[in-house]
Amino acid sequence: MLRQRKSLPCIAPLLTTVEETLDTVSARVRGHIPEWLNGYLLRVGPGKFEFGKDKYNHWFDGMALLHQFRMEKGTVTYRSRFLQSDTYKANSAGDRIVISEFGTLALPDPCKNIFERFMSRFEPPVMTDNTNVNFVQYKGDYYMSTETNFMNKVDIETLGRMEKVDWSKFIAVNGATAHPHYDPDGTAYNMGNTYGPRGSCYNIIRVPPEKTEPGETIHGAQVLCSIASTETMKPSYYHSFGMTENYIIFIEQPLKMKLWKMATSKLRGKAFADAISWEPQYNTRFHVVDKHTGQTLPGVYYSNPFITYHQINAFEDQGCIVIDLCCQDDGRSLEIYHLQNLRKAGEGLDQVYNSVAKSFPRRFVLPLDVSADAPKGRNLSSLSYSSASAVKQSDGEIWCSPENLHHEDLVEEGGIEFPQINYGRFNGKKYNFFYGCGFRHLVGDSLIKVDVVNKTLTVMKISSLTFAKTCSAL
Repeated sequence: MLRQRKSLPCIAPLLTTVEETLDTVSARVRGHIPEWLNGYLLRVGPGKFEFGKDKYNHWFDGMALLHQFRMEKGTVTYRSRFLQSDTYKANSAGDRIVISEFGTLALPDPCKNIFERFMSRFEPPVMTDNTNVNFVQYKGDYYMSTETNFMNKVDIETLGRMEKVDWSKFIAVNGATAHPHYDPDGTAYNMGNTYGPRGSCYNIIRVPPEKTEPGETIHGAQVLCSIASTETMKPSYYHSFGMTENYIIFIEQPLKMKLWKMATSKLRGKAFADAISWEPQYNTRFHVVDKHTGQTLPGVYYSNPFITYHQINAFEDQGCIVIDLCCQDDGRSLEIYHLQNLRKAGEGLDQVYNSVAKSFPRRFVLPLDVSADAPKGRNLSSLSYSSASAVKQSDGEIWCSPENLHHEDLVEEGGIEFPQINYGRFNGKKYNFFYGCGFRHLVGDSLIKVDVVNKTLTVMKISSLTFAKTCSAL
């Protein structure tokens, strides 16, 4: 049972525009940083929420601010810089929001006459290149990525933009996730959608590990497999996918993107976010694809409706795929993260937090070789260490029930998100631990280590959130 939280501290100061720190500053170190720990910690997130009088509506809309923490011989330095994307430069030049974002529709140029402003609604929307989600690597280079067709190659020393890259110039996709996977040799895998007059497909993308010519970006990328959307005009929204040594696992979940709404968003005066809807009347489906052949496995795996933004890990064992996910039972959380909600204070903020579905780790087991004469109504999982089941139904489909990878103590921590593992050693392999953020607030307020074998937690948290600025109830 989720406990209702009260008297949450206001986090509005975290959601205000900040200045760049272009000159490197030395950080004050509390405790001890090992002298052998050398290198960069790179992060990105929204850091600017308005241009002129125009203000963004959603947390995901803010302009990308790149953060660099450099660790060297026990010391830490910091610098930050706004990504000099075409979107950022156009908005800055116009002193207004010129290009639409996920939750904010750019209004027509006020300098145009009324007829020109009306006709501008019929022009195709310009896609943002405000890549504010993640640093990713392709062929040894670093890129800023989001979920559009654009990435921005950056210099991690200076945080300057080097080149804008368009996925659609290399393969037929309309975008790609910000969470690719990597083989040990550096081969990268990603997923991106294709939208067309006949509907939509989910595409698995493979990018070679090395350059054949200097100056290459994602040259040589290819679509390994295309999976038709279950609903032609309402494909699933997804943020990441799973990968084992031999398979890609795609989760088609009932968080739907209504293509007709996306296509007419500008005409209707609505942002892209308006086209996404949670439709729990549909179950969640798992698709499994062979990485080597590009063939989709014939097994049809379903589960109760849930939403997952981040997979934890996946591996193969005893003829099964084991996939661990951070799951929510209600897919409406994207609506909650509008800035007007996050900036509330007092009882209003408590109500927002208590209305958000919390994320918890679950394990699913997908048996790989299910013969036509496999017994119906019986658990096909051969794994004695997991209570997750996969039961063949009378129609041949396999119904998957998960195992919870936690006890009640994780409920007290508000669940967990943004999972990380020791990727280089354990991605696609059997593992014991993952790490993530606890959510006793709308933003992560603790670090949690989860033992997936014993289902125990190690929690590191601060006693309270305090800010220099004051808040007032909105």
